Order: sequence, then C-alpha cells, then structure tokens
Amino acid sequence: MNKLKTLGPGLLFAGAAIGVSHLVYSTRAGADYGWSLFWAFILINLFKYPFFEYGPRYAVATGETLLDGYAKLGKGYLWGYAILNTANMFTIQAAVTIVTAGLAAHLFGISVNLTAWASIIIVICSFLLIIGKYKLLDNLMKLIIIVLSICTIMAVSVAFMKSNTYPPFEQILPKGSGLLFLIAFMGWMPAPMDVSIWHSIWSVEKQKNTSKINLKESLFDFNVGYGATIFLGICFMGLGALVMYNSEISFSNQGLVFAGQLIELYTQNLGTSTAGIISLAAFTTMFSTTITTLDASPRAFSKTLQILMNDKRDFYLQFLFLLAIGTIGIFMFLQSEMGLLVQIATVLSFLTTPFFAWVNFRLVTSNHMPKKFHPNKFMRFLSWSGLVFLTTFTIGYLFSL
Repeated sequence: MNKLKTLGPGLLFAGAAIGVSHLVYSTRAGADYGWSLFWAFILINLFKYPFFEYGPRYAVATGETLLDGYAKLGKGYLWGYAILNTANMFTIQAAVTIVTAGLAAHLFGISVNLTAWASIIIVICSFLLIIGKYKLLDNLMKLIIIVLSICTIMAVSVAFMKSNTYPPFEQILPKGSGLLFLIAFMGWMPAPMDVSIWHSIWSVEKQKNTSKINLKESLFDFNVGYGATIFLGICFMGLGALVMYNSEISFSNQGLVFAGQLIELYTQNLGTSTAGIISLAAFTTMFSTTITTLDASPRAFSKTLQILMNDKRDFYLQFLFLLAIGTIGIFMFLQSEMGLLVQIATVLSFLTTPFFAWVNFRLVTSNHMPKKFHPNKFMRFLSWSGLVFLTTFTIGYLFSL
C-alpha cells in the first residue's frame, strides 16, 4: 500500500508516452507489417529502459533534476540539450497536437480545417496551464488512460477471437521508405528520450510535496509506468495486425480520416454503440499528452536558462508563449500535414537519442552521483548494449539517406 501512495511521476511518464507512439505508430506498425516489427518494439523498449530509469534514479539520489547534473558534467552538455530541445520541441508539440486535433474533429463532428482545431487546442491548453488547472486534468487523465486501456484490451481480445487467419511472425528489416518508418517508430517508442529529463523534474517536485521517497519506491513507480506503456504498445500493434493487416485498408496521413479509421478499429470489434466513449477516451488521452508536453518543455527550458544564466527568475510563461506561437506557426506553414509533422518529430527524436542516452549514463556513473545509487553491473551492461544499438541504427540510417 505504501508503494501505491508513491505512484505519480511514473504515471505522468505513461500519460506523456501513451500518445502518438501508441495510437499512431504501434497501430500502424501492426497494420502495415503484422508482427514483423515486433523485434524492433522489444529491442527499443529494452535498450531505452536504463536511460529513462536514470531520470528518477538521479532525482532521488541527489534531489536535483538531470539538467542540474548536465551542468555539473560541463555547461557544454547543457548547451547541447538546449540546442537539441530547440530543434525538437516545436515539431514534437505540433505532431502531438495535430493528432489531438484530428480526434477532436471526429469526436465533435465539426470538420473545420485542422489548423484551426489545433490552434484552438493550443490556446485552451495554454490557458489551463496559466490558470493552474493542470492538476485537475492530471487526475482525470489517469482515469481516462485506464478506460482506454480496458477498451483496448477488450478490442484486441475480440479481434483475436474473430480472426480466422493471423499475421506472420517472421521478423524483417524494412528497406527504403519502410526504413524511415522504422526509425520514426523507434524514435517515439515508448517516448522521446528527453522525456527522461521531464521525469526527473516531476520526481523532484514529488519529493517536495510528499515525505522522502527512497530509490526502491521511486523505481517501483517508474516500472509501473514503463510497464504500462509497453503492454499497451503491444495491444495497439496487435489491434492493427489483427484487423487491418493484408486488408485493402491503409491508414491515411490526413488527421481527420486517420482519426475515423482509428476509432473504427475499436467499434468494429466492440460495436458501434461504443463509438462515443472510445472517441472521448482517445481524444482525452491525446489532449492530456498535448498539455503535458506543452507544460514540460517550457518548464525544462526555463530550468536550463536559470542554470546557464545563474538566474533564479522563472521563465516558464515566456517559453510557454513562445512554444504556443511557434507551434501554431508550424501548423500554418505545413498546412496541418499530420504524416509529415509526426515523421519529422519522431525521426528527430531518434537521431538525438544517443546523445541523451550517453549523457544520462555518464551522469549516473560519475562522482556527482552518490556511489550507493550507481547502477549495478547488469544495468551498466544494458546501457552499453543500448548505446551500441542506438548509435549503430542512427549511423546506418544517416548513411542510407
């Protein structure tokens, strides 16, 4: 029971992760390739695990965020994060929001231009964050994720029982455009690596608001959240594989059409009467992801600036305004092309993964981390293996361009 009381940052991690990577990429991987990319799903979740885990580990050990640790390693690492975050945060926000916009248009039946929907969502999220109502939405998000999880499990179970033939389990390495999809798929599965920084910020805040949490409790919280993202990722992949693989249907890159196809995956298994609650659950899940990313990026950038400038002023609202305006500008410039937005964001996330992985690993094995909190031999081995895997795939992809 005590462990359950410590749950918090891990659930926020799950809330941020269960979004585009699951509703879009896991489902599409199953629809286009059946189970043939299951190897990539397993390996990317396995090899990213230690680098995400180092976020709450460092926070519990030191009471600081990973950004504070980066600065101790050298201001160059913090500048590196600032540059990469500048390149990533607008495309990530745009990708998440455009999916939410498609689901909103489908849910409310108002098929206006998705740029308008996305802009409205950004304004609403910004307003909620400014007036401080995020805590209420955060609590609601946990309930909605549970509802979506139950619906997903039910839909997969029904699809499995209804299916007469099952997709092949032969594992493949896609080529050409398939390789680009693979890189994008792994880029956001289960989440972009810089979410580890957000997790460390949430963990520090958790320490401030509750009694002292030990490493064992913090890692239990993390493992619950991480395990949930993996389980649901498999469910979404299975849903796409069982319902759409080898069919004449393919997922559209247009946000509104994609949203309708996604909801249909559920309703054709659970019945059309469930369309309303499914649409609401999917939209609210993506809305929660949208507001989480809109909150976390400015919070992390404000912390970065405070450290670099040795300034205690809070720049959160300034960066929130900048991110909101920049994201709306991207919608207008790219004409709300969901496929392109998501692809840009996910590929950029994968290409920056080795940097964040290396810095996180170096930090938790340095003298800036109390030795008793250092990762054990297995975690070190998994970290080195992950670095080799992630770097090899990054270099291989760049050479294939």
